[in-house]
Amino acid sequence: MTHDLGTLAQVIAFLVAIMVLAQACADEGVFEVLGGRMARIAGGSSTRLLAWSVGLAAVVTVVLSLDATVVLLTPVLIAASAARPHRSHAYASVRLANSASTLLPVSNLTNLLVFGSTGLTFIGFAWAMLPVWLVAIAAEYAVLSWWFRDELRAPYEQPTDEGYALPLFPCAVVLVVLFALASGTTPWVPATAGAILLGGYALVRRTSTWNDLLKAANLPLAGFVLVWGSVVNWLATTSAGDWFDDAMPVGTSLGALLLIALIAMVAANLVNNLPATLLLLPPAATAGPAAVLALLIGVNVGANLTLIGSLANLLWRQSGGRTLSSVREFHRLGFATTPAIVVVCTTVLWAWTSLIW
Repeated sequence: MTHDLGTLAQVIAFLVAIMVLAQACADEGVFEVLGGRMARIAGGSSTRLLAWSVGLAAVVTVVLSLDATVVLLTPVLIAASAARPHRSHAYASVRLANSASTLLPVSNLTNLLVFGSTGLTFIGFAWAMLPVWLVAIAAEYAVLSWWFRDELRAPYEQPTDEGYALPLFPCAVVLVVLFALASGTTPWVPATAGAILLGGYALVRRTSTWNDLLKAANLPLAGFVLVWGSVVNWLATTSAGDWFDDAMPVGTSLGALLLIALIAMVAANLVNNLPATLLLLPPAATAGPAAVLALLIGVNVGANLTLIGSLANLLWRQSGGRTLSSVREFHRLGFATTPAIVVVCTTVLWAWTSLIW
């Protein structure tokens, strides 16, 4: 089972549209308002602020995809701790961008690539992955709280202004797009409609410019991903694809699902999670939806292992992550915690799907 050029193009069209939609939301002040409210509600406690940061990153990832989290939310989370930016908040955006992208078929390009192979509905996919998503969020919060425990002991400087009201029109557009996606519509269609509507709204109000929206679309990256995906798709039809077919375990026992997830994690951090998904999907799909969802855990949650695990990791570095982190620390944190979280999430998936299917 491979993806043709048309399927890849539709997936990438969704990415372009959702990034324009997210940029328009940012230009309308949605993220800044949410970040300000989060900083006030936490009441000066760095630990509570981290909890809100993790929650906000998880929600933005689910609704607007992981790229919106790393590109647009990262600066907001860093700024939320005011005069003393916390590394934990910077890491919350990238860690949750990957780990929290398992919930909906539209939260990650990898999800869109495998969605059709699961045989599940939009709601069915979300229901199967809900416990995994919740456990991943809790695990990431526990990891960040422990890793940055010394930093989190100190309070942060709370905002003194009253803040602004949450822009209602952008939020309404996002909700309508989300409901349209849940209805089973081809994802790029409502995403494009939402991007045109909200982008036009931001242009009329002069909160955004054509250049801002075009930059957010990141067409060079979209073209690169399309070419890259096409090459990997061709590779899957060669003897290399046969090797991956033979390497993947057959079945949906706990041991098989764990092996699928761990193989996917290693592959994602060797060649990036998008090509890893294309290469590993055909053998996983033959074992059924549970195997495909285990694959997603490996390529999504497992992408936190190294910087090359996900394009989102590299975008995060450009969006402010490099100012508060080092390559060495990113990999120390990744190797110390990511494999364990992948194992826990896969175990939860096995237990939950055994119960509901």
